Amino acid sequence: MASSSLLHPSLSSLSSQRTVSYQSPSPRRPLSVSCTSSTFEPTSSPPPLRTRAADENIRDEARRHRPTPHNFSAKYVPFEAVAAAAAAASPESYSLDEIVYRSRSGGLLDVQHDMEALGKFDGAYWRRLFDSRVGRTTWPYGSGVWSKKEWVLPEIDDDDIVSAFEGNSNLFWAERFGKQFHGMNDLWVKHCGISHTGSFKDLGMTVLISQVNRLRKLKRPVVGVGCASTGDTSAALSAYCASAGIPSIVFLPANKISMAQLVQPIANGAFVLSIDTDFDGCMKLIREVTAELPIYLANSLNSLRLEGQKTAAIEILQQFDWEVPDWVIVPGGNLGNIYAFYKGFKMCQELGLVDRIPRLVCAQAANANPLYLYYKSGWKDFKAVTANTTFASAIQIGDPVSIDRAVYALKNCDGIVEEATEEELMDAMAQADSTGMFICPHTGVALTALDKLRKSGVIGAGDRTVVVSTAHGLKFTQSKVDYHSKAIPEMACRFANPPTEVKAEFGAVMDVLQDFLKSKKSK
Repeated sequence: MASSSLLHPSLSSLSSQRTVSYQSPSPRRPLSVSCTSSTFEPTSSPPPLRTRAADENIRDEARRHRPTPHNFSAKYVPFEAVAAAAAAASPESYSLDEIVYRSRSGGLLDVQHDMEALGKFDGAYWRRLFDSRVGRTTWPYGSGVWSKKEWVLPEIDDDDIVSAFEGNSNLFWAERFGKQFHGMNDLWVKHCGISHTGSFKDLGMTVLISQVNRLRKLKRPVVGVGCASTGDTSAALSAYCASAGIPSIVFLPANKISMAQLVQPIANGAFVLSIDTDFDGCMKLIREVTAELPIYLANSLNSLRLEGQKTAAIEILQQFDWEVPDWVIVPGGNLGNIYAFYKGFKMCQELGLVDRIPRLVCAQAANANPLYLYYKSGWKDFKAVTANTTFASAIQIGDPVSIDRAVYALKNCDGIVEEATEEELMDAMAQADSTGMFICPHTGVALTALDKLRKSGVIGAGDRTVVVSTAHGLKFTQSKVDYHSKAIPEMACRFANPPTEVKAEFGAVMDVLQDFLKSKKSK
């Protein structure tokens, strides 16, 4: 019988006396892993459930079962050193307990993990450890982010973690949509929007607010946390700050986000400033403000958030039994997420969990497409653009902070950038919804990229493809109402499905229903 350490797997218990036989999997075959260990036996009966005292919560329980100390660590290094493959030799680095957002040269920072220490444990070990934590309520491993704690913030105390058990989101087999519209049998949608605040931003915000919680306990000069937002970041920030009792400040572009997005930070008690500018203008202001006031910057300029977002990539591999998909398509605005996915996949490859990484596609709205234009120029001429209004409002960004990160990721995975017009993204959203999904416009952008790459033959009918859905469709109901009402100027709304008005008479209702049923029989 395996001991109860399976519920609280420590590094020492999994590594003791183990022998592992691992071979690269054949296509579409799960990994074959066998191991013998005095404390970890995947083939044995489940461990007995542990009960807590009536006055004990899951944090209390975690304190009683603290894992064996380890020597894993992480620090900030200049991103330009990472891109030059010289991070290990960089003379510039910062503790994660320092409040710093840019390198001395003004460039981005990146969180660098001690890969040598992590690499002392083989890929099979990490797969077993991560898999053993799925579906549990053990603090903090019930979170899809913190179940990979050693790869995220290895040195943070469990008591400092602020989590809503985010992550572990549905990987949906888009069976009918794939077959009907793309001739594909292996199309999947990673529903990151099925999360605490309805978007993938929760994955990064749990990490950032947890670190802020730690900084405040260390008496660092942090009074509150602020962000500029197109909606989803502010929702995540305000929720996690409210959970931890930390003041949150939100800069929003006036009249440019949905009411569903606006009400979330308001409901969670954030101090909301509605500013007469676009996202880029809000971003400029929040950077100036945080340089003068003890407000911690929460935008993706801050590399901590990417550590949480990268766990979605690891999660995809887990959900495929550690098989690697051929393609992953990610909507892109400020462009931190495409780099986060690359980083998650790359860490898995470097530490031996998988033997390759997928090709990534970054999908942009044509009304806010600076990365697409840069890609089409052969990476020769980047120019920020003035973002025009798009239904995909969360990626309505013309001067992305993470442009260098995104380019690095795409170049290193043979990646592609595509774009979607407003009509294309709305049609794609309507098509997906007609097959049982309820997606956001940003996912419509990614599905448009899929459509174009299928039609050009770049993505094959048999390629295992994952489309990342970044937010819940319920945040964008007005765009769906407008589409199905055919109320969008200069848009045909080809797949609109408006209600049929009929008199409250039996005969009239029967006539309408008979016509409807005949139309279905003829198909």
